[in-house]
Amino acid sequence: MITTDRIYVGGQWTAPQTSDRIAVENPYTRQTIARIPLCGADDVDLAVRAAHKAFDAWAATDVAERVAHLDALRRELTVRAAEMSALITSEMGAPKVIADRIQVGLPLTVLGDTVATAADFAWTERIGNSLVLREPVGVVGAITPWNYPLHQVVAKVAPALAAGCTVVLKPSEVAPLSAFLLAEIIDSVGFPPGVFNLVTGTGPEVGEALTAHPLVDMVSFTGSTRAGTRVSEVASATVKRVALELGGKSAGIVLDDADLAAAVKAVVSDCMLNSGQTCTALTRLLVPQDRYDEAVALAVEAARGRTMGDPADPATRIGPLASGDAHRRVLDHLEQARKDGAVFATGGPDAEVPDQGYFVAPTVLAGVDRDAAAAREEIFGPVLTVLGYTDVDDAVALANATDYGLSGGVWSADTDRALAVARRMRTGQVAVNGGRFNPSAPFGGYRKSGNGRELGRFGLEEFCEVKAVQLP
Repeated sequence: MITTDRIYVGGQWTAPQTSDRIAVENPYTRQTIARIPLCGADDVDLAVRAAHKAFDAWAATDVAERVAHLDALRRELTVRAAEMSALITSEMGAPKVIADRIQVGLPLTVLGDTVATAADFAWTERIGNSLVLREPVGVVGAITPWNYPLHQVVAKVAPALAAGCTVVLKPSEVAPLSAFLLAEIIDSVGFPPGVFNLVTGTGPEVGEALTAHPLVDMVSFTGSTRAGTRVSEVASATVKRVALELGGKSAGIVLDDADLAAAVKAVVSDCMLNSGQTCTALTRLLVPQDRYDEAVALAVEAARGRTMGDPADPATRIGPLASGDAHRRVLDHLEQARKDGAVFATGGPDAEVPDQGYFVAPTVLAGVDRDAAAAREEIFGPVLTVLGYTDVDDAVALANATDYGLSGGVWSADTDRALAVARRMRTGQVAVNGGRFNPSAPFGGYRKSGNGRELGRFGLEEFCEVKAVQLP
């Protein structure tokens, strides 16, 4: 049984300085499954000071030793992978197949990649008469979301620790249990006290206290664009480094020479992944106007094939949304789409869903005006908007016609033609003809999708300061 009534500070499970608690709900049963501390600024201060105290010794530790700790973490997490997967399914409703393969499988891959990257990283290099040193930025405040609760933690904590930083983690209060289990594993494999610390609570209270703390040198945040804007504002008072991974409204462009059926199926699958709660999801399907009706029919067929149900059932592909608040937000978006004249080709707020749980049926929106909210705003549920375009220039302009720039996709029978379109998309990553996600490649966004990059050597560099030593 994991610890959930205390916080992890300075290598010890410690009673918080408040008796207040936050209920953690299983979004399928709608029952409370745990209660976690509702920390305050004093708890944050204790955790930050523990990280600050531990920093000098951890930064001076040989890279090989830091990497060895991370590899031990990877091995123990592998042993407890099934336990972690079941915990994530219970706390945020990820279907078992997604929890096993992505919610836990991807963090394990990222841990292994971080170990390999740190071992080969250019910590020093010679440029003329200068020795360029990459050194840890300091104490990192990591603030993570609920949709990929373990992956987003590992994508920040692993490279930060590899770089020699110490960390104070604040996971989402919606899905924090996986972070408690990770803290337990970190404790068991013998990381030095204060190198990793865990506090829990709300963003306005704990997140802001962590962001504002003068002993925090960097904040790495993943979440909504609204919350990321606030993080930047609060962090500016102490001129600390900020890395933001925010929202998206990504487009899948299907060119006129592509296999339409295969491309539409791929876009629907991507859109509906994790019950639509993925920031990189291809939530806009862009197709030639003269094949619009055919594309909508194909999208409807693919969406109706996504099975809703108990997320613990291996046959389930669409689980509940992670919370009542998330459920209400998506339904509000769908009601707005109805007011704006969209057609629910399948799904919608009135569609039949399981009797229990925060479900939204897989939805395909047709007849959406380009300026409507459903064509521009992140919905964060299993909702696909189908839009028609006239030519390639129009498709690119439409793909870029949002405030976001996190992801995208292009399909064509000619890979070079698809690549030419990908180069014109103002977004941090683009998949050509369904190219698979690469956890060693840089991950991050343009514009209001954030700044900075995660994963691979690019993610490691985010947690480093660069020093030039001029030699005689």
